[in-house]
Amino acid sequence: MIVGPQTLDDAGVVVLGAREGLPGGTRLALVQTVDFFPPVVDDPSFYGAIAAANALSDVYAMGGRPFTALSLAGFPKDFPDDWRAAILRAGYEKVREAGAILCGGHTVQTDVLFGYSVTGLVDPTRVATNAGARAGDVVYLTKALGMGCLTTAAKKGAIGWAELEPAAHQMATLNDRACAAMNAAGAHACTDITGFGLIGHALNIARASEVTLELVVGDLPLFPGALELARAGLFSGGAKRGRTTLGAEVAIGAGLEEALVNLLFDAETSGGLLIVLPEERAGALERELVERKLPVCRVGRCTARGETRIVLR
Repeated sequence: MIVGPQTLDDAGVVVLGAREGLPGGTRLALVQTVDFFPPVVDDPSFYGAIAAANALSDVYAMGGRPFTALSLAGFPKDFPDDWRAAILRAGYEKVREAGAILCGGHTVQTDVLFGYSVTGLVDPTRVATNAGARAGDVVYLTKALGMGCLTTAAKKGAIGWAELEPAAHQMATLNDRACAAMNAAGAHACTDITGFGLIGHALNIARASEVTLELVVGDLPLFPGALELARAGLFSGGAKRGRTTLGAEVAIGAGLEEALVNLLFDAETSGGLLIVLPEERAGALERELVERKLPVCRVGRCTARGETRIVLR
């Protein structure tokens, strides 16, 4: 095992070799992860696709490619058959889009839960881990923030499906192209922005790499309408939990809007990759992102470890 729970990475990585019957000199490792959660949208097909994209994202965050998947599902006894079928079908289609093989799964009778255990493949010499960042590196983000605000607003009836659907499309989008761009540019640290929010996942990199991440708040991409919802106090529970448990390790610059800061602590679902690489490779990453029609959002840099792990300015 070359990546385990010690660095709070998105997945574990185990090297395969002669003991597993592979020829000498083979460079191959398994990336293993699991993720499932309750519905974040009311549309069953989007829910299935989002849950699948979210689980697959952990493999991409390590620089790997998904290989196989097993579904994990929970449904109430009286759950409509057509909804169940729609969730499972959409999840399968997303797994197939990723080029992975759905090998089966397991279902239990419970409240609605859905996701996948995913195994990926990666070159063990090119794994992007939380521990790979170095002082002087620069940081990029590949999806807009604000999913927690939008899904919470929809659950509370503050917005309708017309406002939420564009966000559902983003959440259901794979991070495969971002991963390919990252690998082509030679990034050496990465995480995906999901349940612990931008601050929580950035903090995992800072801790594991023994650096401080400075994030330029004005450069962070925000999903249309998310800040307005944040100003109305429409956060998920993750915002308050994150601020309470992680706030001591975050220096918040003077003059930053409170609602915006809370949004950065809020939980995200199937967010983008937070990519860390040396300054001299930044141009290569930007070219790779543009070639794959992805946004180019340079959001900060790494410095030698300071008094706090994260600096917002």
